[in-house]
Amino acid sequence: MARQGCRPRAGHRPGRAARTARELDRRGLEVVTLNGFPYEGFGAEEVKYRVYKPDWADPERLAHTTALARVLAQLLPDDVTEGTISTLPLAWRTTFDATRAAEARTALVALAQRLDALAELTGKSIRVGLEPEPGCTVETTGDAIAPLTAIGHDRIGICVDTCHLATSFEDPGTALDALAAADIPVVKSQLSAALHAEHPHLPDVRAALAAFDEPRFLHQTRTLPHEPGGAAAGGTLVATALRGTDDLGEALTRHALPDSAPWRAHFHVPLHAPPAAPLTSTLPVLKDTLTRLVGGPHPRTRHLEVETYTWQALPPELRPRARPQLADGIAAELTLARDLLTELGLKELP
Repeated sequence: MARQGCRPRAGHRPGRAARTARELDRRGLEVVTLNGFPYEGFGAEEVKYRVYKPDWADPERLAHTTALARVLAQLLPDDVTEGTISTLPLAWRTTFDATRAAEARTALVALAQRLDALAELTGKSIRVGLEPEPGCTVETTGDAIAPLTAIGHDRIGICVDTCHLATSFEDPGTALDALAAADIPVVKSQLSAALHAEHPHLPDVRAALAAFDEPRFLHQTRTLPHEPGGAAAGGTLVATALRGTDDLGEALTRHALPDSAPWRAHFHVPLHAPPAAPLTSTLPVLKDTLTRLVGGPHPRTRHLEVETYTWQALPPELRPRARPQLADGIAAELTLARDLLTELGLKELP
């Protein structure tokens, strides 16, 4: 959301950055955070696994992220000293061995050193957050603790995406407490909601899910099955290991994923418009996470980004048909995010 009343002086910024800063200024907008996860081709007809390339073992990812940091430092308003960038959580899991893990760690340490130098040169502090995502080497917030501890630099932290958190059935309180205990900074949070199916064994639920199975993006699908446990006869239901597939279509095929417990799919559904029954969204997880991040006396993070990029991947009847409809949808999401923040006691700038 735009912060009114600040006018960055763009004259000292070179080239394209200066032109961009002037245009933002003209529109009363500011840039304080960037999504550095996609590298190129994110608008292609089929993205799928391509979004995970180059990974952090590839020198091009370090070069790309360094360039983003330099651009962001130029775009930050004069009275703002902190910027953030979200990035790939190391790599997609199937191509990542110990050698590539070591290369990725070396690259992130080099990035931290470059960000230190950038801060000394410009006075702008840029931090980068690994964004855990289902199917990646760092799939959950818990998975992020070991590699981030090994890097050991406060310029490299975590980006908490609430869609990804929910898809992996992470409890927000447990996840954020573990990060705090490990002294891992929450660099930024992406406010997003996943697709939730409470009863995936029912034919009408599966038909509703099938409408969201589309060819552009991966929609990793997860379930947390339960089985009887405990000493008493009949026991209680206890959660077993998280199960999942790389895409929603795979989950819908016979026996690909247990359907005795709810499913969640990595499909960023609009915050203000959950899907019609029998499906819903994980907006309650977003609200819980947001309360824990910024609802207390001291915020855990200062940068919140509404990140619904799937408007044109929605089922045809839910897609915006023209730019004004898309703009209205984005505005409705931002309004909901603002309302959630003001309900937590935050004040809107005049």
